[in-house]
Amino acid sequence: MALARQATAFSNGMGANPFKGMSREQLDAIAYDDSGKFTVNERHAAWHEAYDQEQAWRVRVIAQGDLEYQRTGKQNGFFAEVLKHYKGLPAIEQAQYPDNYASKLQYWISLDFDFHTNQAEGSEASYKSVVEMLLEQGPHARNGAKIAASATQDTAAAH
Repeated sequence: MALARQATAFSNGMGANPFKGMSREQLDAIAYDDSGKFTVNERHAAWHEAYDQEQAWRVRVIAQGDLEYQRTGKQNGFFAEVLKHYKGLPAIEQAQYPDNYASKLQYWISLDFDFHTNQAEGSEASYKSVVEMLLEQGPHARNGAKIAASATQDTAAAH
């Protein structure tokens, strides 16, 4: 009962999160529990702490990725860190990502793509395949093939 009161105080902006510092597994067990064992405010506080942990991780990894990009023009370390993080998430959180999320990250790592030179230095991937992959994920996915073909022609003409 005391935990429920603390969670209510937190949800009302009048106290600290009683779940601060708990593991993601513990937080998810509370946040996604629909058995009635936890109050709405407990579930909210647990979800909020998981969110705060995720945001702190994202800020850190993006800063590291930015440094990697500035130094090398690549994002291999960034993508590897994202993949490691994804694999370490509880199953209920992994289920919220696209089915091919891990394989796309692994593919991007294998490309060893240099964004400064626009060259894939890894596994026999072409600039066109990178552009197509990126465009198929965007809001204009239907036009992705046309844009990729155009970008490839422009790149070839520039060389």
